[in-house]
Amino acid sequence: MIVSIWRYAHLALAVISSLFLVILSVTGVILAFDAIDEKIPAYKTDEFNTLDLAQSVSGLRKVYPEIIELSVDHNRFVSIDALDEGGNNVRAYIHPVTGAVLGPVQPKSQFIQWITALHRSLFLKDTGRIIVGVVSFLLLLISVSGVILIIKRQQGIRHFFARINRDFFAQYFHVVSGRWLLIPVFIVALTGTYLFMVRMNLVKKNNQEIVHAPEPAEPVARDVKDFTVFQQTKLSEVEKLEFPFDADDPDEHYVLKLKDRILSVNQVSGDIMEEIRYPYAVLMERLSLDLHTGRTSIIWAIVLGIASLNILVFMYTGFVITFRRTRTKIRNKYKPSQAEIVLLAGTENGSTLFFANQIHKQLLADGQRSFLAGMNQYQAYGQARHILVFTSTYGLGTAPTNAVNFEKLVQKYPQLQPVQFSVVGFGSKAYPDFCAYARHIDKVLEQQSWAVRFLPLHTIHDRSTDEFITWVRHWSEKALMALAATPAVYRTKVPALKKLKVVSKTLVTDSNSTFTILLKPVSKLRFQSGDLLTIYPANDNRERFYSIGKNEDTIQLVVKLHPGGFGSGFLYGLEENSIMQARVMANPHFYFPEKAPAVALIANGTGIAPFLGMIKNNRKNIPVHLYAGFRYNNELAQQYRQFALEEKANNTLAGFDFAFSRELDACYVMDLIRRDQFFFVSLLNSNGVIMICGSLKMQQDVERVLEEVLMTGGHRQLSHYKEKNQILTDCY
Repeated sequence: MIVSIWRYAHLALAVISSLFLVILSVTGVILAFDAIDEKIPAYKTDEFNTLDLAQSVSGLRKVYPEIIELSVDHNRFVSIDALDEGGNNVRAYIHPVTGAVLGPVQPKSQFIQWITALHRSLFLKDTGRIIVGVVSFLLLLISVSGVILIIKRQQGIRHFFARINRDFFAQYFHVVSGRWLLIPVFIVALTGTYLFMVRMNLVKKNNQEIVHAPEPAEPVARDVKDFTVFQQTKLSEVEKLEFPFDADDPDEHYVLKLKDRILSVNQVSGDIMEEIRYPYAVLMERLSLDLHTGRTSIIWAIVLGIASLNILVFMYTGFVITFRRTRTKIRNKYKPSQAEIVLLAGTENGSTLFFANQIHKQLLADGQRSFLAGMNQYQAYGQARHILVFTSTYGLGTAPTNAVNFEKLVQKYPQLQPVQFSVVGFGSKAYPDFCAYARHIDKVLEQQSWAVRFLPLHTIHDRSTDEFITWVRHWSEKALMALAATPAVYRTKVPALKKLKVVSKTLVTDSNSTFTILLKPVSKLRFQSGDLLTIYPANDNRERFYSIGKNEDTIQLVVKLHPGGFGSGFLYGLEENSIMQARVMANPHFYFPEKAPAVALIANGTGIAPFLGMIKNNRKNIPVHLYAGFRYNNELAQQYRQFALEEKANNTLAGFDFAFSRELDACYVMDLIRRDQFFFVSLLNSNGVIMICGSLKMQQDVERVLEEVLMTGGHRQLSHYKEKNQILTDCY
């Protein structure tokens, strides 16, 4: 709950001050650039740090008969306002001893003056200063809350600079740049707030006046180079020296302005007559101005420019994070009391909810009574058979924002019937408390009398789609529910919709309920066999996935028309030359392995679609064996047989076998595998690849038979070959 308060405060402060922060950040970048630009060309001399004021004044008096003022600016450039021997007024940067003119004193351009006024007061005078001061204070609070959020995220100060789990670029950049630039931003905000308080007289500034010994009636005359105070004052300590207006009037004094005081110096004797010491507040004001503007250091000015620019980036990435966190829209078709499968997501930045929502949408599309909610919305689910918990871990093993009340709710609302549960944890192994909250919740659920474990706790490092797919396959196979086992489905970066033209479509018959449709991209589109085509039949959030076979420059789909089928009915209803919109999702985990010594393709039904394209595009003539299972040896099966014969003649297919499960001599692809068991064992042991596409039930049966064959022969388990990517699957 504490994290939520800090996050909401951080966001609220950013929203409230956003418009003014944009103005102040843009003007801050410009002024930082100006602070850098004014240091070039450099008028600072090599002797500057070693010269004392006595050396400088005595040298300049030899060149300029009348000097009005000597100044040293924040760049340590020495300038003079004087008359030369010709009576000409000289206002320029000079060498502090020889008096040689180094360059003119240029006033700020109208543009910079305009930007400065906008930065300081928004052209609203005192009202604008108040607004700028308040915004500076809000930025200060934003910086503090940002640091606290990073500490919470990184599980403590000692992990402040630990590796960041890269969910997406905006989040990654926001945190990484925040770790390095929040300190400069904090300094900008703090000094800006202090300068506002000074200018609004909220900080007391009482000078301390010190009167030295009274001036003697007959002061001892000394040359200016012998003035003790000038000898003891380095030029680097000077801000300004005002010369006496009348050199013959003993009552006229030098006025020496240093960084911490003002001295009145007798022009005859060089004695200090009066001294005004600045209070601490004035010194802090000067330090704040130096830090706020970067006027004294080119390196700090560059840092401030980057920090000011990064405030804009902070705002952009912060709002992107907020948008991403709230972007995933939960569409529940069923009420909690009607749900048979309940998905609960514990998420901090929306990533975990995205994974849960992808499963939720597929379950709904499959006709399951699925319900998705945040973990804090847990309640009694009267018809639930499964509860799936997807949760990240925040801070030192604590709950993410929308899961802080979950444990209490579990105790408050026990389910009244046995419910099978599975927990999936998301986190990063860079942190010592990897998936700690998921582990805790898994134990909490295990202790409930109504809870029945369905799968062991599954943890996922750095949002790995491969690791998530492993869980998807296990849950899908055990629950006998079709879920996509393709990484592309679970990537947050979704490809744009593309227009596809219907080139041709076959018709179903009484003996064949399968049809083939060819789609041609209207614009340039890269795809290959094994990719997925995602369609939206109702133009809403409900998706259907189809494996692609590449047929020259067209997408080939093989689809079974189901009575009342949502996706198949939509595709079958398309007319030739009509245009549809869909997404092509890259699926590199199911691409044809071009370096394998041999490949076996195992399919049933419409799973043959990507294999048709892979065989046709087998340009390296890798030995490929096709095993396909169908119900009937009908016209469509004969077409596939003719295709296989042609490709065998082209050396793109080494051999093929078809199995028909509803004919008199009923046969399944599993029977073909048992018959050719020595081929499959040899294939796997020689680094060959087996690709399986079709129904999930067929995949389970095929893998069971392969496991039996391997174990009978005393070979390695099938899992060994899966880990080596020798078993590739795309089943549904």
